[in-house]
Amino acid sequence: MQLTEKVALITGAGSGIGKATALLFAKEGAKIGVLGRTKDELKETVNQIQGNGGEAIPLEADISQPEQMQQAIQQITDKWGRLDIVFANAGINGVWAPLEELDLNEWNKTININLTGTYLTVKYAVPYLKKQGGSVIITSSVNGTRIFSNTGATAYACTKAAQVAFAKMIALELAKHRVRVNVICPGAIETDINSSTDKQELEGTGEPIEYPEGNIPLTDGKPGSSEQVAQLVLFLASDASSHITGTPMWIDGAESLLQG
Repeated sequence: MQLTEKVALITGAGSGIGKATALLFAKEGAKIGVLGRTKDELKETVNQIQGNGGEAIPLEADISQPEQMQQAIQQITDKWGRLDIVFANAGINGVWAPLEELDLNEWNKTININLTGTYLTVKYAVPYLKKQGGSVIITSSVNGTRIFSNTGATAYACTKAAQVAFAKMIALELAKHRVRVNVICPGAIETDINSSTDKQELEGTGEPIEYPEGNIPLTDGKPGSSEQVAQLVLFLASDASSHITGTPMWIDGAESLLQG
């Protein structure tokens, strides 16, 4: 599944799934635009890629800000003259709270980053993808697509469901330009995103759900790794998936089948 001479934009590439994917893509020969909001994390990812003989540039940007995303994509095309792959991965868990306690500003923040950020990432990349065809992969989640039992995650789940609809709409729109659009829906993965979830006033609000034998059947309860997700993204970015578009793929060790 070589990506030699391909140019990829990866958002949220400073850590977790985004970083693992950036390192794997570079290993497979792609040139990487490493985008994120934290300069030190971006520098670390870029240095690792370059240290392994790959090509990468850091792109410091907020995906919810149109001017910043336009500039970031312009930097990629100025540097390498093309864009073949977009991995719209960046996002937040945001505030998880009962609906009457969920502040409108927090709702808007989650929507703006997760959904509007995905829209802007893809929107500004499309003119370049159309030139030679390409692949877009969007990170959704089991939440909002198969799992609805995480009480308080309403804003987050809504953005994840909407990302699937967005992908299907633009998959059909862009098919004639040989641009494929697919979605990954990870379950429990060992990343830092869960540690940043702001859970407020949720005690006693959820429905009782109990799985005495663990909730990830394939791995005896152990979460997946960012590297496993990166392998799926590589498949969807490569010619090995050349006839797949508009398709969500769950990567969760059967977690969502147990809870769905």
